[in-house]
Amino acid sequence: MNKIFEISGIEELRMFLMELPDISITRERLYAMFLEHSRYSNATEWNEAVRICEALAITGWGDHEPVEATRGVYFNGNPNTYFLNRDARPLFMDAVWSVRKDGVAIDLGRSFFHDPAGCGGAVPVAGAAAFGPTQNVALRSQRNWIPKNPIRITRGLANCYETSRPLIESLEKELTPALNRRMRPMLYGSDVDAIRLNISFSFYDNYHCKTNYIIADEAWKLKPKDCHARLLEMYTQKEIEDNGYYLRNRFTYGPFRKATGTARVGIVLEKEFSQQTLQRQKHLLSEYLLHAVEHTAERLAPKLCYDFPLMIADFKAILSEWDVKR
Repeated sequence: MNKIFEISGIEELRMFLMELPDISITRERLYAMFLEHSRYSNATEWNEAVRICEALAITGWGDHEPVEATRGVYFNGNPNTYFLNRDARPLFMDAVWSVRKDGVAIDLGRSFFHDPAGCGGAVPVAGAAAFGPTQNVALRSQRNWIPKNPIRITRGLANCYETSRPLIESLEKELTPALNRRMRPMLYGSDVDAIRLNISFSFYDNYHCKTNYIIADEAWKLKPKDCHARLLEMYTQKEIEDNGYYLRNRFTYGPFRKATGTARVGIVLEKEFSQQTLQRQKHLLSEYLLHAVEHTAERLAPKLCYDFPLMIADFKAILSEWDVKR
């Protein structure tokens, strides 16, 4: 099994694994190796864990819960490595790294071990001043993702008007779990990992902390650099400052990142949105979310092998049920 660490490409790894005589025995050997690496202590061990997860994504995890080895960024800008299951819940080792002149080392004081059984929660790895060994090794991230719900709904800022907090709670506690449970990623294809829908709410906490979006007319086809100049044509500088006005397009579409299978869409909501009833907010947001996904599918369908119609049909059915739920 150590041969997998000598193979660089995913397709070469697939060919090697598929040529082995018994896939079930291969899977169990890989899983035993994964458990050994689930408490990685340095960059080399993390990279080996990534490769094992890539191999298991090819063979399948069998009766074991699949996880994906991801390299992200901690809030302070340092690398963060972790394993996520299909519901985006962290399992096993979740490490923050300290960047040194001669490499990277695990910051054990900011790292946790998540009980895979879900019983013990996140347990700190070590004291505040403890660090693992430094290695001059680049941290890798899994290149072939596990099948999971492709619709990820996030928020850009935590702030919002109080009248939108019930909507956000419903998004987090009702819609997202329903998507994780009922979307059928194994039927859609493997070219897309995630369509990330990032929602930005208007808010007004106090005079010095306020953002109220003004939604630009689609016919204007504004570029971000032109927004403030157009806003000055609509309001005085004093009105803009007093109300925290920002002119934005309702939807902003980022490029598709083939290496990560990710497309990003920004959705901006004005103050008037939060002044609606909860049911009206759910209905409007449902329309915006569906529009964002459908437009993304239109852009990507000619380039990718992915069943966008089936994915959208599943999304629409779940979204419709959430929309009318009281």
